[in-house]
Amino acid sequence: MSDSHDDDDHAARMRALDERLAKLKGKPEEAPHQESHYSQAQVAWRMVIELVAGLAIGFGIGYGLDTLFGTMPIFLIPFIFLGLAAGVKTMLQTAKELQVKQPDEPSGDDEG
Repeated sequence: MSDSHDDDDHAARMRALDERLAKLKGKPEEAPHQESHYSQAQVAWRMVIELVAGLAIGFGIGYGLDTLFGTMPIFLIPFIFLGLAAGVKTMLQTAKELQVKQPDEPSGDDEG
């Protein structure tokens, strides 16, 4: 008998929790607009960081190899360009991901 009482108590607590969550999920109207600006800024920073990381990794590998072998610009220059190419490729992949996600989201630019 105590099992049914526990089940009823559990169900009531779950309903109360669902109501509280539904109340908390209610957001002001301006929040999606602000979130879209933040997400665009985050995407821009992500792409910049990807490019800089590619350059830094290429520079590090080239400089390390040149220091190890004692030939300063021979490995540095090609690896900087390889790092740049890798960073640009990663940025293009990020842009492609955004193009796939973008049609799912309605744009607010139609209002005029």
